Amino acid sequence: MTDVQTETQSEALDPATRPPCICESYARVTERAALAGARWLGRADQEAAEEAAFSGARFALENLPISGRIVIGAPEGADQLAVGTVIGRGGEEVDLAVDPLEGRGVVARGGNNAIAMIAVGPRGSMPTLPEMYMRKMAVGARARGRISLRQSVGDNIRAIADAYGRMVNDVTTIVLDRPRHHDLIEEIREAGARIKLIQDGDVLASISAAVRGTNDHLAIGIGGTRQAVLSAAALRCLGGELQAQLWPTRRAEIDEARSHGIEDMERIFTIDDLAPEEVIVAATGVSNGELLRGVRYLADSALTHSLVMCTRCNWVRFVDATHFFARERREDVRLS
Repeated sequence: MTDVQTETQSEALDPATRPPCICESYARVTERAALAGARWLGRADQEAAEEAAFSGARFALENLPISGRIVIGAPEGADQLAVGTVIGRGGEEVDLAVDPLEGRGVVARGGNNAIAMIAVGPRGSMPTLPEMYMRKMAVGARARGRISLRQSVGDNIRAIADAYGRMVNDVTTIVLDRPRHHDLIEEIREAGARIKLIQDGDVLASISAAVRGTNDHLAIGIGGTRQAVLSAAALRCLGGELQAQLWPTRRAEIDEARSHGIEDMERIFTIDDLAPEEVIVAATGVSNGELLRGVRYLADSALTHSLVMCTRCNWVRFVDATHFFARERREDVRLS
C-alpha cells in the first residue's frame, strides 16, 4: 500500500473530512411517495397506488446530491427504481433500499399502517438476497441479546417478559394474519402472550416492537427478504435486535440462495449481516397507524408525519411537515 493510499483511506475514516450528513433530506423521498400514494387510499387499485408512490420517490431521489444504487426496489426491468438503477445528481455513493409503499394492499382497502420507507447505507454495504421468504423475529433494545430463532417461541416470549420485568401475558406479539402462521399463533397462545394480528406491514411491526410506548414487544413470523433488510436497518438505529432465517418453499429457491453465495439454509442472519454499517432510515405514514399518522389533505396543503433515524448523527426524530400546493397560501400553518 502506498503512502497516498494510506492517507486517502485515513481521510475517509476521519469524521472531520467527511461531507455533511444529509439524512434529513431523505425524508423528502418518503414524504413525496406518501403524498402521491395516499391519494389512492381505499380506491381498490393497488397497482396505481404503488406506481404513484414510486413516481414520487423517484422524483425526490433524482434531486438529491448522491450517486445512489438501488439494491432493493422494483423488480429488474421495471420503469421506476428498478434494482441496479443508479439515481441522484451525483455525490456520495450509497446503497438504497426503497419501498415507497409498504402495504399497497392496505392502501387499496383503505386500511391502517401503510408507510413509505427508505434505508440508506454506504456503497456495497447492503446485501443482495434472493426474493423469498424469511422467518424473522424482532425486539427492542430492552430484550436485545435475549432471543434466538433456535429456541422455541415460548422460551423467547418468557425471555422477553423477563427482560421487561413483566408477566408473560403482558407481552404483546405482532403477527401477520396469514395461513402460514397458524401453528405459530397456536404456539404464542399456548405460551400465554397477547397477539396483535395485522394484515400487512411487517416492517412497521418490527419498528413498533423496538419503540417504547407502543406496548408492542415482539414482531415474529415469515415475510420477505426485502422486509428483513429494511427492518434490520431500522432496528440498528433503534438499538433493537433482529434475527432472520431463509424459508425456502421450493427447490428452485434453494438453488437461487446458493447462487447468492448462501450455502447454509439454517444460517441465522443478524443486523450485522443485513445492515452492517452506518445507516439512515426514513419512513412516512401513508395511512393512519399507531406509530405514524397518515397523510391529511387540506384545502391547499397536506400534513405528513415521518420518522427519521441516522446512526451517524445518532438521532431518532419524529417530523411533522406541512406541504403547500401553491405559493399563494389560503391557510395558516397549524400545530399538529
